[in-house]
Amino acid sequence: MRLALFFAPLLAALSFMACSQSFTDPRDGQAYKIVQIGNVTWFAQNLNYEANGSICPEGDSRNCDRYGRLYTWEVAQNACPEGWLLPDSLDLAKLVEHAGGESQAGDALKATGGWFKKGNGSDAFGFRALPAGFRNVEGAYDGIGGYAYIWSATETLDGLAYYLFLDFSSKSAGLNAFGKGDSRSVRCIQKP
Repeated sequence: MRLALFFAPLLAALSFMACSQSFTDPRDGQAYKIVQIGNVTWFAQNLNYEANGSICPEGDSRNCDRYGRLYTWEVAQNACPEGWLLPDSLDLAKLVEHAGGESQAGDALKATGGWFKKGNGSDAFGFRALPAGFRNVEGAYDGIGGYAYIWSATETLDGLAYYLFLDFSSKSAGLNAFGKGDSRSVRCIQKP
């Protein structure tokens, strides 16, 4: 028992250190927090690399600093830095499963601040999901403050693409599919 009490603070400190690692994108010098969840190392922030065709949420450059940039699915395919890639739908499904399954993963993955109407999460894994919203193909923005949409690299049989969806009003998380012309957030994973 005393041994467990002795090692508990040490384990907590090591967990914190693992959550506070970072990666600097050599293309623009931006630093990103990274976190290992399961056997995958994830960006713990939305990508904010100014790729051709990417945009700031709500068209406001101040939102890029907070939420990262939004990318069409095509642009997202090559937006991650060397050594990193866009997760596929299986990576996102494993993330949801590791974070407690569909009914609880939203709470575990959402940041502890930034979501409106008490929609903040517990951020149990240091993933820090933020509600950047999206921009549709017609150019209308929606969902900032309330919804996170994170692209996967996987297309559906009918030409759509999968993304991870988190909602301010729910503790759940799940994969949905929509048109590839919409602009959504990107989280990179480290290549195995």
